[in-house]
Amino acid sequence: MAPSVLGSSLLLLCLTSIHTCRGVGGQKCMDKHQVVGVLRQMEKFLKGQEIRFTEGLRIMKSKLANLQNSVSKMPQADQSAAPSLCPSLEPPLNGRKFGSKHLIGHEVHFTCSLGYQLVGPGMRVCQENGSWSGVNTVCKDVRECSSNPCQNGGTCVEGVNQYKCTCPQSWSGSHCQHQTQTAPPEWSVMDDPAFSRRPRCAKVAGAQHCSCDAGFHMSGTSENSICQDINECEVYRLDQGGKLCVFECVNVPGSYQCSCPSGYKLLPDGRSCEDVDECVTQQHNCTRGTICINTGGAFHCVTPECPRSHGNITYVKTSPFQCERNPCPMDSRSCHLAPKTISFHYLSLPSNHKTPKTLFRMATASAPGRPGPDSLRFGIVGGNSRGIFVMQRSDRQTGELILVQDLTGPQEVSVDVDMSEYSDRTFQAKHVAKVQILVSAYDF
Repeated sequence: MAPSVLGSSLLLLCLTSIHTCRGVGGQKCMDKHQVVGVLRQMEKFLKGQEIRFTEGLRIMKSKLANLQNSVSKMPQADQSAAPSLCPSLEPPLNGRKFGSKHLIGHEVHFTCSLGYQLVGPGMRVCQENGSWSGVNTVCKDVRECSSNPCQNGGTCVEGVNQYKCTCPQSWSGSHCQHQTQTAPPEWSVMDDPAFSRRPRCAKVAGAQHCSCDAGFHMSGTSENSICQDINECEVYRLDQGGKLCVFECVNVPGSYQCSCPSGYKLLPDGRSCEDVDECVTQQHNCTRGTICINTGGAFHCVTPECPRSHGNITYVKTSPFQCERNPCPMDSRSCHLAPKTISFHYLSLPSNHKTPKTLFRMATASAPGRPGPDSLRFGIVGGNSRGIFVMQRSDRQTGELILVQDLTGPQEVSVDVDMSEYSDRTFQAKHVAKVQILVSAYDF
């Protein structure tokens, strides 16, 4: 029997005994003091039972609240029980895969080994239905000699990202397409004496054999021949054999040279261009108080400024590229909703950069000993770049600004992104990053 039921039974028995003894002669009844003592004992007993019952209810309510709090922090279950993972993707044969996460919204990228070309999407995204976007990616063999480019009996010799045709006698050209001892081809230089030379001739077994130096081809008849310069720049352009130079090819007698645009320098390989950092080499004209930002082929002088004071909202510059909001009055809601920090970022980008490309990451960090926000929200809040960028979460505490459209320079593109912090679904603070993309005129 439960304690509360036992107590009630004892109390009922005691009262019944008192009532019964009054009606039976000779029966000894409890006096008044005994009855009062019994009643007090029962009162204490019942009070103890009440305290234990109340304590039990309190414990049960506490456990129920903890259980509800744990359930509320669990990820929201999809009503349709949609999968949260995509199946694993294998890298293509003769290629590589970049990206190991298979969560909804994550991406994987593919590249091919040297001598192979990517066929299919270079990036696939894990979709909400648990499948990958696009179709399977494969790497196709594109070895240079596989297409038999050499004509007229020429032999193809593989090289690094290129090939060379070894031509039989009486044929010349990158594909052995030109017959020697004929009229000069369109890629030879005829109107400048510096680009013409006499051939080297010798008689062997009564017959005369003539040859030209490297970079020249023989023109005319066997009795009246001349060595004309080969315009290597024009040969590559006509044969579509690729660019000899990253920027500009300049023909010289017997060879060629590469040049670079202003603001770039030629690398030791003789064909590639590298940007000159005017800010490091002190070749800029930025005045005192401004900051030099290097860009592709040029530089910019910038002066990041904090927003002007507005009502209770004021900012102070804590570094050359960051402003922090001064403490807000307790009763100023507009001040608390204003950005807590504003940072400035300048990125240099070549023209026609491959997309999608992650350009900028934004993350939160809590002070030592203080818990950080349990939720973050990212978004694009300003700039002149509508539809050019997307802002998405890469993990629990990081957002990424991704370029999704090709940009042709020269031009300047700006985008403002924000990160809002929440704790228990309550707004805590907002941070704004002002990003300026400086796109150069060239794709290198």
